[in-house]
Amino acid sequence: MKIDPYKTEEHYLGWKQNIRQTGIKDLSKSNSDILLNYLEDMEIGVNVGHGSKKGSRSYIRLKSLRDKVTFIMKTANELYKTDPLTNLSEDKIHSLFSAMRKGDIKKRDGQNYKAVSDYVKIFKAFWNWWIKANKKRGIEIKDISSDLDTQDEKPDWVYLTEDQVKKIANGAKYEYRVLIMFLFDSGIRSPTELMNVRVSDLYNDCKELNIREEISKTFGRRIKLMICPDLLKDYIKVKGLKPEDYVFKITPSSVNQYLHSLSKKLFGEEKSPAGTKYSGLTMYDFRHISCCYWLPRYKSESALKYRFGWKKSDKIHYYSELLGMKDTINQDDMLIDFTKTEIEKQLQKTQKENELLQEKMRTMEMQMSKIMEITKRLEIVNLN
Repeated sequence: MKIDPYKTEEHYLGWKQNIRQTGIKDLSKSNSDILLNYLEDMEIGVNVGHGSKKGSRSYIRLKSLRDKVTFIMKTANELYKTDPLTNLSEDKIHSLFSAMRKGDIKKRDGQNYKAVSDYVKIFKAFWNWWIKANKKRGIEIKDISSDLDTQDEKPDWVYLTEDQVKKIANGAKYEYRVLIMFLFDSGIRSPTELMNVRVSDLYNDCKELNIREEISKTFGRRIKLMICPDLLKDYIKVKGLKPEDYVFKITPSSVNQYLHSLSKKLFGEEKSPAGTKYSGLTMYDFRHISCCYWLPRYKSESALKYRFGWKKSDKIHYYSELLGMKDTINQDDMLIDFTKTEIEKQLQKTQKENELLQEKMRTMEMQMSKIMEITKRLEIVNLN
């Protein structure tokens, strides 16, 4: 059984059961019906947009679709008196997302929206579904989402150097020390992949970790653990864990609160190089930090992507932002192809000259040998 850290499936199915009779709170019946049809199609993988992933959506994804489309429906109605959302014009949807980016539309706590692109992408997915669902009924729908900007500022995070990771690990309680070093070493997704790791997923004396296909967001992979094997072995022994046991039985919110407190104690309230205060450290940040650590150590991009479970190369920069990178060029690297070719030619020339010299020396030795032989014969003749 796969652990669902946030009980997303349970909450989502409970919510769906409750709103079947009443409709979705704060939405008109028309918007509510459209959204429920959309979610039901996504739940079984029907009418997905062109180029989108095929198949049913996860409960985490369904919850995100529900929450963000609900927000867009409510906001569009409040701003433009547009109900249902499918009556919205192209100009108005552009204006809505522009207002979010400028801060004219704010969160409930008064803060600006940072990841507006998440809302844009979900609206595009919704609109592509609307186009496809209607096309099956012979109705052509204009694509008002094609020119929407999906680019956005990347959320800030907490960056720690290797020494800082060791400092926070050494200052943590035993269980948290093991967890911190495991997150740093593996770069595993937390809490989703992390909480589903069993003792039986560790191989070769805890030097290898198998992240199973069924617990991964993208694909299963078997990676090497280079930093934390000894800690893990001791931890499993101390805890008396059996092969079928989960290695880390944690509550994500409690772990993050502990990391906030410890990081604040050790590093204060200053901002880390990645933009977020050290006191905001979370488990998720260790995936970023791990990427920064492993990036200069891996010889190939494909191997690094495999370790982290990424399909696209842009994830490398997204997670690392090249923090901690050093200029590693040396004098040997300055020998470009032309220079190397010239050196090789000189070496070949020198080698040939040496071979000719050695041949001359051998010839001279043979001649000297013959002269010595003739001299000896002459001496013998003279003596007789």
